[in-house]
Amino acid sequence: MQNGGATEQRQHVLVVDDDPTVSEVVSGYLERAGFGVDLAADGPGALSAAGGRWPDLVVLDLMLPGMDGLTVCRELRARGPVPVIMLTARADEEDRILGLEIGADDYVTKPFSPRELVLRVESVLRRSALAAAPRPGAVAPLRAAGLEVDTTARRATKQGRELALTLREFDLLSYFLQHPGQVCAREQLMREVWGWDFGDLSTVTVHVRRLRGKVEDDPARPRLIQTVWGAGYRFDASGAASGASGASGTDEEGSGRE
Repeated sequence: MQNGGATEQRQHVLVVDDDPTVSEVVSGYLERAGFGVDLAADGPGALSAAGGRWPDLVVLDLMLPGMDGLTVCRELRARGPVPVIMLTARADEEDRILGLEIGADDYVTKPFSPRELVLRVESVLRRSALAAAPRPGAVAPLRAAGLEVDTTARRATKQGRELALTLREFDLLSYFLQHPGQVCAREQLMREVWGWDFGDLSTVTVHVRRLRGKVEDDPARPRLIQTVWGAGYRFDASGAASGASGASGTDEEGSGRE
């Protein structure tokens, strides 16, 4: 299904939440920020609304009656690409990680600031537009350790086999290949890859874990994307050839700590 938003037109956000107060507040703030808003109170309603007008972005409550938010996200993504921001009333980190692992672009924990949510919506849409925009001229692919990243075609391969990367995973891998051997703090990655000056750093941790699962020969013993304890991550192009795990390895990914 094609995205109905055009750059000259107002972008539309589909807000899916069974709490009418939350929907009313969120829609009000989004509309004042210049967005068109469609509302749905449950999963079937969300799928129906998306069928009538494909959204530019979905703000999706994780805990919906009947069909939960994770199922709705999978159903929408099966129809076509669309950025998703998850809302969750639970402070449990496992819920947040689960949302990110199924491909949500961001999450916000209730109670939340509506202004912050609008900033997150704008940030995710901006990154999505940059990813989709045609790039003038040919840019040489990035190559290291059997990986090749074509930033113009938005295509990544490992040993010639195409990698199924999400928007954030692609941008994260590109950044690592552009900064080989450099220690990248999670705050730096959040700022440079996500474009955020704020946010939960476990977002970066989860995406690094997912990316390792797609580019490492043994994700449990990463040789390319190494953890530098107390500092961040380092892309070591020599790791694959040397087989050395170096002074760093996996971190406590789910803990959100270095």
